Amino acid sequence: MFTHVIFDLDGTLLDTLADLAAACNWVCRQHGWPVHPVEEYKNLVGSGAAKLLERVAPETAELTGELRAQTMEEFTGRYNAHKEDQTRVYDGMPQALARLREAGLTLAVLSNKPHAAAAPVVERYYPGVFAAVQGALPEVPVKPDPTLLHRLMEEVGAPRESTLFVGDSNVDIRTAKNGGLPGCGVLWGFRTREELESEGADFIVRTPAELAGLVLGR
Repeated sequence: MFTHVIFDLDGTLLDTLADLAAACNWVCRQHGWPVHPVEEYKNLVGSGAAKLLERVAPETAELTGELRAQTMEEFTGRYNAHKEDQTRVYDGMPQALARLREAGLTLAVLSNKPHAAAAPVVERYYPGVFAAVQGALPEVPVKPDPTLLHRLMEEVGAPRESTLFVGDSNVDIRTAKNGGLPGCGVLWGFRTREELESEGADFIVRTPAELAGLVLGR
């Protein structure tokens, strides 16, 4: 029986792909770099903004030092100004979370999105649902490193033996493993069943309703 569930954000709780792609492509245009199709971003996001910018920059860009800081500032500013243009809640997720909360579970969020952006966007779309939200912090390793996961678990009093980690990518399944937790992959997000299976997900669910049933043992 699970008592706590920790969720990834992008691709798990919210479909943020179009807004992330738009902000990143805007940065690319500022520097004369090639832009990328929105669908391609499904495999580019998930490891934090710094890694995302590395992945979209052409090899000739030499994304180091001043240029790295500049593109990060540009991306952050553009995304924060337009982060709700096309972002949406996944169908059935509010109802699934309500079931879990009614059953007495404690819910939290761990994201590689910068903390200053993660906390407000979660509260905007899921007001009052989560006991804590932890985004990426400067000078602290991001998922799949378990540092922030363990910090979050301590904050919400989550026992390792009864906590489930839920996400849509291989990064999330690795995070769960690195943190000593079972990992549940979701199929409505950005990645594939094959990726989640190859990473060794303990569970895979197709819908938020199925996730709620799994957590509640029904």
